[in-house]
Amino acid sequence: MQSSHSYIYIYINEILGIVRWQKWSTWFLGYRGSGVLVKEKEQVKVKAKIGSVMASCTVLFKIILVLLSLSDSAVHVLSLSFGINYGQIANNLPSPSRVSVLLQTLNVSRVKLYDADPNVLQAFSNSQVDFIIGLGNENLQNMKDPLKAQAWIQQHVQPHLPQTKITCITVGNEILGGNDTQLMSNLLPAMQSVHGALVDLGLSKQVTVTTAHSLTILGNSYPPSSGSFRQDLAQYIQPILSFHAQVNSPFLINAYPYFAYKDNPGEVPLEYVLFQPNSGMVDSVTNLHYDNMLDAQIDAVYAAIKAMGHTDVEVRISETGWPSKGDPNEAGATPENAGLYNGNLMRKLEERKGTPAKPSVPIDIYVFALFNEDLKPGPASERNYGLYYPDGTPVYDIGFKGYLPQLIFTADSNKNNVLSIFNFLIFLTLQHMHEEFLKIFPGQKEFYSLTAE
Repeated sequence: MQSSHSYIYIYINEILGIVRWQKWSTWFLGYRGSGVLVKEKEQVKVKAKIGSVMASCTVLFKIILVLLSLSDSAVHVLSLSFGINYGQIANNLPSPSRVSVLLQTLNVSRVKLYDADPNVLQAFSNSQVDFIIGLGNENLQNMKDPLKAQAWIQQHVQPHLPQTKITCITVGNEILGGNDTQLMSNLLPAMQSVHGALVDLGLSKQVTVTTAHSLTILGNSYPPSSGSFRQDLAQYIQPILSFHAQVNSPFLINAYPYFAYKDNPGEVPLEYVLFQPNSGMVDSVTNLHYDNMLDAQIDAVYAAIKAMGHTDVEVRISETGWPSKGDPNEAGATPENAGLYNGNLMRKLEERKGTPAKPSVPIDIYVFALFNEDLKPGPASERNYGLYYPDGTPVYDIGFKGYLPQLIFTADSNKNNVLSIFNFLIFLTLQHMHEEFLKIFPGQKEFYSLTAE
């Protein structure tokens, strides 16, 4: 169940979304029930007055939001140290405006989408959340055309800048791990075309271009220092690495230790994949000790990149996670294991350490996923990677106060006092709006509903 403060966030955000000049001009620059009419020659003056009122009220609403966020005497919210994947293959998810509340109360500062949903990007306007947006595999053929790439950016990226912080575009997802050679051939040209369009539009310094890969692109991953890419993919990966080095964009990997355990539960120690105490393994070449599989997977990718002549490309984890439920043949897919994996991962990230081979480079990770997604195809595990159910309740306890959507109050009395204060501030703001509009339209005896269409 959502806290009352979360509902206040939603209420204010909705008001800020509704209070737009277009609606007020429709309501007040023509006939309404009481017969007010503003003549055309007076509209400029009236617009200026209304704009001034709305600006002051918007500031007041935002002050309330800031006070609500920073009221440490009654509310404590801890921040997350990782990004999160916000998938939407479901028919029961909360609205983007409510998701914005959830993530902002958690202080999540990085979100990855699999598309460029304008409703989501609009909901996070002025939120200080960095977004990675996605270009689906089905778009790669078109994106090879520079004009179509530019048109896509003008339609899906530019309208949201700078209010929404879009910092990266992923062109395709796990293409080299599939079997479609046509898509593989289209991948780099599409990436180059999208980057070229960003350059032409003056956006290349704030928006980077990359693509995400599965670990199936590795031909060898053990020991980590001997990591290498599959030989049949070298013709695609080599020029992609050169592209990353040229434009300074990261090499993204979707890394799931869960898959290794599921496929070989009798051979892969569960503690090793869940960041639990264990004896680990030693790389026989470098003599480096690994106490968890994720570190080993990351270093195997770095080794594979180095084997292709690059030490100038950064590896980031675009997906990792653990399912809380699976089919009978999906070993380890339980809420307990999912909680251990993600909870221990969070503790690891809080330390801001790197891997054994890259100790000075903190691991950069996007957890998969925010919600369970009930329409995803495949085994049951695919629909159960979420940290939260669609109603906003956590799927499992990951052992961290502040990582849940609820705000934590010091006492019920403080909760009631804070709610009373903010309700009173909202009332004063609405009253101020009412009084100011009556000054502009003295004939109006009623204040029209903010939610009127």
